[in-house]
Amino acid sequence: MKINARLKAIGDLVETNSCCLDIGCDHALLDIYLVKRKRNIRAIASDIAQGPVEQARNNIKRERLEDEIEVRLGDGLSTYTKEIDTVIISGMGGRNIIGICKAHPKVLKEITTLIISPNNYQQDVKKYLCKNGFYISNEEFVKDNHFIYQIIIFKKGTKKYSKKEYFFGPIFLNKKGPLFREYYEKEKKSQEILLTLLPKNYRYKRYKAKKEIEMIKKEIED
Repeated sequence: MKINARLKAIGDLVETNSCCLDIGCDHALLDIYLVKRKRNIRAIASDIAQGPVEQARNNIKRERLEDEIEVRLGDGLSTYTKEIDTVIISGMGGRNIIGICKAHPKVLKEITTLIISPNNYQQDVKKYLCKNGFYISNEEFVKDNHFIYQIIIFKKGTKKYSKKEYFFGPIFLNKKGPLFREYYEKEKKSQEILLTLLPKNYRYKRYKAKKEIEMIKKEIED
């Protein structure tokens, strides 16, 4: 079964012997990939909608993995149970991901590892989770169909981060590399376009955009 580059990259970051809950399971393609890699991973595919859940079940049955992948219908972390140590949320907006975590604060305290790949508002996700019992243990970029995505791994624990580390990501800042530069070059261009569109009286927004452009320039040209 075909899997895109983003899901494959997420799957490759899951630790051996994990019990994973895949929220918004995308027809269980990631879960099938995880189990077929034979690293003693137990996968639980969950979704809020009946349609994707049924499609997930069909795909799992087609691969003859009914005994290895469980499918659950439910809203976000409501499908969590105690044996799960790793929760995966990808392909959603950052604020939606924060909403999923906020809806179940007690469950959030139980989770050991979160693997998150937000479509936007990555900085907000980092700030929220790091203020609620997690630190950033790893970050990776992946390019899929001309889009570059961030994958962020959070572990239980605490660390303090600067504004710059929240903006870029503390691991990304250390590793950098071609995708880092490509990603933030696009971010810089977006802010430059925003500056041309913002009216003069939007002083704070203009100031913020200028600061971000300066900060990005310094990192990608370093």
